[in-house]
Amino acid sequence: MVVAACVGVAASAALHVAAPPPTRTVPVVVTAHAVQAGAALERSDVRVARVPPELAPTGAATAVSGVAGATVAVPLEGGTPLVAGVLAPRDVHGPAGTVVAAVRFADPAAARLLSAGMRVDVVAATAEGATGRTVARRALVLPTPAEAVRSRTGSGGLLGGGGGDGEMPPVLLAVQPDEATSVAGASASALLSAIVVP
Repeated sequence: MVVAACVGVAASAALHVAAPPPTRTVPVVVTAHAVQAGAALERSDVRVARVPPELAPTGAATAVSGVAGATVAVPLEGGTPLVAGVLAPRDVHGPAGTVVAAVRFADPAAARLLSAGMRVDVVAATAEGATGRTVARRALVLPTPAEAVRSRTGSGGLLGGGGGDGEMPPVLLAVQPDEATSVAGASASALLSAIVVP
């Protein structure tokens, strides 16, 4: 009986040693379902997912309280992490009836020439050089929050003009809600450029 007990204890200890340590995870706020561009996020629109640290997107929100009430800049599928660029800055708004879209153009140098108040057509073209298609017309260039510019360029300029070599922050545009969907779809597979219009 004593021998059997000892064998049982030894087997239990062996299993405990062989068991892998629990995987470390970190919280990431993701959409609970599909959300349209221009929608103000409510707590029911988001949830906290736990993922391994190496899979957590850089800059992703980690608490629901940090995104509640924020405006979605581009259409989002369910399960999308809430990172910089998918939410419009709280202090930036477009004209009534428009939504704010964060657009990263293919040519950062050209993007730096844009300034708030300009109107641009957004054109999407493939890397193979196919004829571009217009995905947004007369979009209004909005001010970029000063803190975003300073963190990327070290200057207080509107869109980083004269800044350093850091990555250009997205250009914020006021577009029609249906155009926001087109811009978001094009940005995944095409190169976006801006044509200044009167």
